[in-house]
Amino acid sequence: PTPISGVSISNSGLIEECGKERIRVAVGMEKKVPVVLLLLIVVVLEAVEPNPPLWPSSVKVLDPANPVQSQLEIERAYVPNGGHRPPFDGQWSPYRFAFLLKPGVHDIEMSVGYYTSVMGLGSTPKDTEIRTVICKNGDYDYTGGALSNFWRSAENFYTQPRSEWNGHNDTMLWSVSQAAPLRRVIIDGNLDLFQVTSGDAGYGSGGYLADAIVTGTVSSGSQQQWLTRNSRVGFWADGSWNIAFVGCDGAPETSCGDAPPSFTTVDRTPVIAEKPYLVLDTVGRYHLAVPGVEWGKTGPTTDYETTERIDFSSVYVATDADDAAVINAKLAEGLHVVFSPGVYNLTDTIVVERSGTVLLGLGFATLVSTTGRPVLRVADVDGVRIAALLLQAGPVETATLLEWGTAGYAGRPEQPGVLQDCFARVGGTNDPYVEQMRAGTMVEINSGNTVIDNVWLWRADHGVGGQEVVDSMNPVNSALVVRGDNVTGYAVMCEHTLQNITEWYGDHGQVYFYQSELPYDVTQTNYGNLGFVSYYVAPNVTSHQAWAVGTYCNFQQAVVHVDSGISTPVGDDISFKNSLSVFLSGNGGISHVINNAGSSVSVQSDPQAYVCDYP
Repeated sequence: PTPISGVSISNSGLIEECGKERIRVAVGMEKKVPVVLLLLIVVVLEAVEPNPPLWPSSVKVLDPANPVQSQLEIERAYVPNGGHRPPFDGQWSPYRFAFLLKPGVHDIEMSVGYYTSVMGLGSTPKDTEIRTVICKNGDYDYTGGALSNFWRSAENFYTQPRSEWNGHNDTMLWSVSQAAPLRRVIIDGNLDLFQVTSGDAGYGSGGYLADAIVTGTVSSGSQQQWLTRNSRVGFWADGSWNIAFVGCDGAPETSCGDAPPSFTTVDRTPVIAEKPYLVLDTVGRYHLAVPGVEWGKTGPTTDYETTERIDFSSVYVATDADDAAVINAKLAEGLHVVFSPGVYNLTDTIVVERSGTVLLGLGFATLVSTTGRPVLRVADVDGVRIAALLLQAGPVETATLLEWGTAGYAGRPEQPGVLQDCFARVGGTNDPYVEQMRAGTMVEINSGNTVIDNVWLWRADHGVGGQEVVDSMNPVNSALVVRGDNVTGYAVMCEHTLQNITEWYGDHGQVYFYQSELPYDVTQTNYGNLGFVSYYVAPNVTSHQAWAVGTYCNFQQAVVHVDSGISTPVGDDISFKNSLSVFLSGNGGISHVINNAGSSVSVQSDPQAYVCDYP
């Protein structure tokens, strides 16, 4: 037998550390090194990760005892990733940051720029208090406003704002568009979702608020659309084209019509599992908190005791130096994966093959397909959670960026897969005149019983240098294709692809709030005449319900007329509530809201049209 040095064995029979392996022995013993493994001792090797983890420099753990140092870290990150001079400064930054705030009271001003996650580390939002959390307009010209304030997030904290914004006292400012969720927060005051600069309210194209409490007034102001899910608000002050609520306390009553505000209010959330998050305990160990599945949920979470906690010894912290082979090996060991902030240039696919696996991104960890392979594939397994990742196409066309299951796999209603705060893009970071990014579809959901909770799947309409994308550059056919039955979506936002933007082939689908812009750079020949729509439900579907489905047009390159924004079969179990079309600008228009129902929107007609109940 060979002695093992540097090892301590306790009465429990657990050797505490041996490199990156943990050794369990069948005989209880207390002996200091050197240890000789006798034939009577049964040894089993298990992979174990360090706890606390070895965070890379892109993860900033802030201590409430050091507010001056914390403020310096925040400002250093904001310099390359935030600000309005030039407008939307940092939009294509290569830098990624996650701020993890230890429980306690943080006397800091947290300005949140691009590719930045702000996350309290408490078991509940009350455990971590932040004096100020703020996201300002990226452009102080109101026509820009917050329209490109993407890819940032804040969650799991309490704040009692004392600032004045837009003439409102005691207000937190969160002026954002898509891919900028605000989750699991308590705002003891007011919340403004827009910013007035130079006397005008800047445009915004949000947005998402979930599992939150706002004791005062929420003002959505100039936001075009917004979804709030499972939250409690004191009062919702205003609205515009498409403001929706699911499972909320204090939401306004439903109102639908050609004169905004248009509110869509659904009393209960049929099925949801809140997003996984990080917890730091009192002895300095990290845990991955995984909330359970809830049915018929109303209001925000009140019981945090039932949340599963996974010790970080069972969590691999990936860095952007890892390739798919390293991450797949860790997954094969049964570990969950937290992706630290960074840009992961992948040559192969990350494959999830175990039920209950959790993948969680920090700081908008960006998974890039460089060889034409999907960046993520989920096998026919249940209860997988994928959250807070940015998926990006590369120059070699990939059939899809995310492939979830295979067609025909039913899944399990008691253990649904959940995709949350995941965003995808084709183009934007590149100069399309030099090199184009390509994909067939961004996200493909084949498994049944899957929940989609806040996605933005975007064919970029602009890119580095601010130039507009033209001539169908950066091609991608569809944003979302759903083939599974019993798929439920909340805050599904899909834009600018060159064929049907969303295609739904599965039965018993439900969608609560959908936002979409048709592509800017198509023609009547390659788009309008081919009958493409934003939201396509296949003729074989017999059951489908949707609320607050909106399609917008802004045809810039040619005069394009499309017949409808939504195409669906009709039947006893097919229903659309509060559907709308919007003419933003440009040429042409949309002739009908859904099938042949609803009036047209164009420069010659009204800019908005609604169908409140179809069929």
